[in-house]
Amino acid sequence: MVKEKEGPPRGIQKREFNPEAWKPRTELGRKVKAGEIKDIDEIFNSGIKILEAEIVDMLIPNLESELLSIGQSKGKFGGGKKSIWKQTQKKTREGNKPKFATFAVIGNKDGLVGVGYGKSKETMPAREKAIRNAKLNIIRIKRGCGSWACGCNSPHSIPLKTSGKCSAVEMEILPAPKGTRLCIEEECKKILDFAGIKDVYSKSYNSKTKLNLVKACFDALKNLSKIKIQEAYIKSSGTIMGKK
Repeated sequence: MVKEKEGPPRGIQKREFNPEAWKPRTELGRKVKAGEIKDIDEIFNSGIKILEAEIVDMLIPNLESELLSIGQSKGKFGGGKKSIWKQTQKKTREGNKPKFATFAVIGNKDGLVGVGYGKSKETMPAREKAIRNAKLNIIRIKRGCGSWACGCNSPHSIPLKTSGKCSAVEMEILPAPKGTRLCIEEECKKILDFAGIKDVYSKSYNSKTKLNLVKACFDALKNLSKIKIQEAYIKSSGTIMGKK
């Protein structure tokens, strides 16, 4: 009996980052490599935009990453099958020229998360672009216990209701009591899991496109980090910004 070959692992294999081989191209990168900046919270507090993915590799060594299923491939009997690659084709005189796109999510499962979109003529360059863009888009999020039915004062959920939008797709994320788990679409669930959120409710509207739904979810997390919260509510809900 012939044994079938196993497919590639769903998660992205981690590459070892070599600080000695890194040559910074920005002032922020040079400060990070010189050891003047040792915590990524210093960059977030200063409001400086990250333009080099190696800065994130240097300051957050425990990052995890995964590709989301935003595409669809042909299945048996004409049915569609989920795929991490979104494939398009351009017809030319030489024949069909395919392009591959993918969507990556990174995070430390402790208040830091980022997403990125990459597109190329081959799968591997598209994956590398997606991971790089995810590192450049990394953000801190607010976590807390905003559910009236819980009140445990621990950062297992979100402190307030938040919403995000991408094109016609709208998504609302609401606080939930402990033990509820992530009541949200499967690919959005991975984003919240990488961010360190364990319990939420959600609502989505006009969610016909998977890519826009994922972008709307990340936009909701970005909007949550911009909301100003009173000191009294921060203490009562156990709200924290970023990592513990």
